[in-house]
Amino acid sequence: MQKLFDHIKKYININENEFQEIASFFETKPVHKKEVFYTPGSTSLKHYFVLEGCVHMYFVNDRGTEQTLQFAIENWWITDCLAFQNNRSSEFFIQAVESSVILQIGYKEQEELLLKFPKMEIYFRNIYQTAYGAAIMRMKYMFSYSKEEIYCRFKEAFPEFINNVPQYLVATYLGLSPEYVSKIRRKSIS
Repeated sequence: MQKLFDHIKKYININENEFQEIASFFETKPVHKKEVFYTPGSTSLKHYFVLEGCVHMYFVNDRGTEQTLQFAIENWWITDCLAFQNNRSSEFFIQAVESSVILQIGYKEQEELLLKFPKMEIYFRNIYQTAYGAAIMRMKYMFSYSKEEIYCRFKEAFPEFINNVPQYLVATYLGLSPEYVSKIRRKSIS
């Protein structure tokens, strides 16, 4: 929980006592490597904060291929924001890339948290704005750069993903084939 406390303090001023009450709205959940903890259509969508590990959100396209939409590593949030905001089920899967520990909060609990601690609205607004900005930059990369440039810029910006996330997941996130990513990696090594 200390990681969440430290993360919140980056955006708003809270003390230890307030945080103890805030923490009571969250549930800690360990998840195993490759464990899917949210499936499309389920009514149990939550907002997830990664304490340890890495998770990703994806869908399966009409060819049966997984397409990763977002990752979350330590101190990152993940959910289908639109479905969560509208208190509906999502069309996406959320899965642990590696054994992870997450905090989760449901829609009703988050609403109660925001009523009791209105300054948490500022925190979540900042989280959503950051996520939106990252999504816009990802789209810019997709429209502006060659496939190789997309990979190289991602590698430069997020080396922890390149080193710790399976290559095929990085490929699906970047809209590339795993074979193409292998080719780029071999090229950069030689």
